[in-house]
Amino acid sequence: MTRYTSVTGGAVTWKASLTAAFEALLGRPLAGYDRGAEYAAYYHGHFFHETRIDRDPIWLNPAILSGGEPIEVGDLYLYDMGEPPLRFDAGRSLFQFSSHGLSEAFAADLAQACLAPDVVRGADLAPVLWRHDLDLADPILAENWHVCYARIASDGTLLDAMRVATGIGAGPGSLIPFEGNADEAWTPALDAVADPRLRAHLSLGCCDVAEAEGLTYLGADAPLGPLLEEGGCSVVAGWKDGHGQVDVTVLRLGAAVAGPA
Repeated sequence: MTRYTSVTGGAVTWKASLTAAFEALLGRPLAGYDRGAEYAAYYHGHFFHETRIDRDPIWLNPAILSGGEPIEVGDLYLYDMGEPPLRFDAGRSLFQFSSHGLSEAFAADLAQACLAPDVVRGADLAPVLWRHDLDLADPILAENWHVCYARIASDGTLLDAMRVATGIGAGPGSLIPFEGNADEAWTPALDAVADPRLRAHLSLGCCDVAEAEGLTYLGADAPLGPLLEEGGCSVVAGWKDGHGQVDVTVLRLGAAVAGPA
């Protein structure tokens, strides 16, 4: 399994601060979650599709799909308030296909790679694209595919999935110095975050939906689509913007969605 650098460079205390902060937000120790599972944060929702960022040709670069470096697509941010732009793992994102207009040979090969009908992980799509030398970015075929769940690049641990889902970079310098007030429902959890910088940053994502600058925390009550539910995934935490356009969901992945280790 490809691993990406997350919390780096002598940051033991930073990692400990993140762990404590996310435990307060989740209401339970991270060690209480399945340590043998893989976790991921997915970006999805209407905005992603309506802006056609989900169809940007960069997603289909076979070298990137097969485990290349994380990519930035569409200059996406969770808050656009100074935090780093989102970086995605195309190889572990999920693609949805229509077979209309595709050759029978390509469609049959693709079907073998799918984890569910018409849904395939990027890493499993790459060899199919190589074998058939098909340019899905061609305008004729551009409507045949889209990214349905874009995985924000992380190392597979719950700690790192929570880090990227909350728009936190590799160190304290990425934190947003938010000065507003969180929704009262999350005040007790946030009060338990000892680091004031982390508390302020996490408060930004816990505001009342009517007053939020961006995403609003839903806890583990975030909805789970049928594709991920049938794939054995379960919600750890989720966020949604007040207009119902953007969703970010941290999941414990089922084996089919996670793919080979």
